[in-house]
Amino acid sequence: MQEGNRKAIVAALVANAGIAVAKFGGFAVTGAASMLAEGVHSVADTCNQALLLWGGAAAKRAPTDDHPFGFARERYFWSFVVALVIFALGGLFAMYEGIHKVLDPHEVENAEVAAGILGLAIVLETFSFRTAVREGRRRKGSRSWWVFIRDTKNPELPVVLLEDLGALLGLVIALVGVGLAAWTGDARYDAAGSIAIGVLLGIFAVVLALEMRSLLIGEAASPLDRAAIRAAIAATSCVDRIIHMRTQHFGPDELLVALKLQFDRALSVEELARGIDEVEGRIRESVPAAVLIFIEPDILREDEHPAPPPALS
Repeated sequence: MQEGNRKAIVAALVANAGIAVAKFGGFAVTGAASMLAEGVHSVADTCNQALLLWGGAAAKRAPTDDHPFGFARERYFWSFVVALVIFALGGLFAMYEGIHKVLDPHEVENAEVAAGILGLAIVLETFSFRTAVREGRRRKGSRSWWVFIRDTKNPELPVVLLEDLGALLGLVIALVGVGLAAWTGDARYDAAGSIAIGVLLGIFAVVLALEMRSLLIGEAASPLDRAAIRAAIAATSCVDRIIHMRTQHFGPDELLVALKLQFDRALSVEELARGIDEVEGRIRESVPAAVLIFIEPDILREDEHPAPPPALS
């Protein structure tokens, strides 16, 4: 895991742990459903950051006979678990608590205390979100945030970004719900705030789950990396054609490249071996994440369709 990712996760963990304590204290004083929902949300977020750190550490394990390609996908797996935790522990509980308070409303007490705690939580959550945004900007380049979240092979940053954004929006909703309940004397506004927080967390959890599912199944290299691989092969004079090319990410920084190439037919066995080594070296120089490269020399047959571009000469 890159240091920037770790910094964003640790910042979120520290912020959410402190916020959770404050929110539960506020719930004990006020009895506000939104405060309880937000407290459980912060506990879920704190657990999530711990899971992301665990996944980063587990991914570093050396390959074994049973897992010869290593454990890089641990990062994708634990990020998927985080999405489930957000949905189950955060979203479903918030909706349950809100519906319960709609059916059996309780007056919100000490609304000023609740507002103060929520304001403090917004400040701390903004600090965490700003750290995640700063790290995300270093990687997204000119892409929009939505495109970055959809296309990135890095699982931690999208999780932290959406978690922190969801937390900030949830805090604003809770503040509005508590404020309206105190102003009108109708506790159902507080309950509605809890339900809205649950729906919001559910939406974010589904988005994250779908993205992590795609990474777990296996995504190809980005178009830029695929173009760089083709350019590296084209720069090798002994290769005539790319017949097939397949790529797949085992982790954010571990890419499998499988190639079927047509080499110059005049090459001797020794020259062919040197040519394969040259292709591998050029690919790794252009795309450092290409740690696993398998090359099969072959001849294009009539029933085969070469990968674009069809010829390199």
